[in-house]
Amino acid sequence: MIVAAALCPAPPLLARELTGGDAVLPELREACGEAIRRLLRAEPETIAVVGAAAETGLWDPASRLDLSVFAPVARGPAGTPELPSSLGLGALLLDQAGYAGRRILQAVGQDEPAAACVELGERLARPAERIALLVMADGSARRSRRAPGHLDERSAGFDAAVEHAIRSGDLGALAAVDPALARELMATGRPAWQVLSGAMRALRPAADVLYAGDPFGVAYLVASLSTALP
Repeated sequence: MIVAAALCPAPPLLARELTGGDAVLPELREACGEAIRRLLRAEPETIAVVGAAAETGLWDPASRLDLSVFAPVARGPAGTPELPSSLGLGALLLDQAGYAGRRILQAVGQDEPAAACVELGERLARPAERIALLVMADGSARRSRRAPGHLDERSAGFDAAVEHAIRSGDLGALAAVDPALARELMATGRPAWQVLSGAMRALRPAADVLYAGDPFGVAYLVASLSTALP
């Protein structure tokens, strides 16, 4: 059963090793840290990290992110499987919070249809043990002219609808996010949102949005979601 969830974006700047001594978006880092702290207060037996990747599948829970993926000149040996950055950054947040319990690293493919994502979320919620979700998901990357995908006027409304679904606890609405539109807006978090929808939509969780912004033209949303389960 799902006892709590946290929603965080997955920008590389969450890894302090990549930004050096300069504080980059400290308010975003603090919001993510607070979301994880609240997740741990729910006393889960297992935390499932969910993030978009090239393919759907489970990764070794002991895997950690190779930060050289963000610096190609320092890449490891060719052919070495690389933990998807969304999962790696989620694992990093858990490590930073001192979490040493059981974890699941669940990748969900960028091209998975909505129904498959929802079904995956339902499967994650099925065990009787206390499970918390850490969902690593970015919104659209076309929020400004300097954004990675440049400006698309549709992005503001798209991200506002996702934020409203989170704030209201109407996670079923996330299942209706159009994968084609999400792809056009470079919203890589779409499949992970829909896994969250499948896992929690029947629970109508109480949500607290800790951060919402688009400092680099990419929509970042941090939220803590709690259920009424004891």
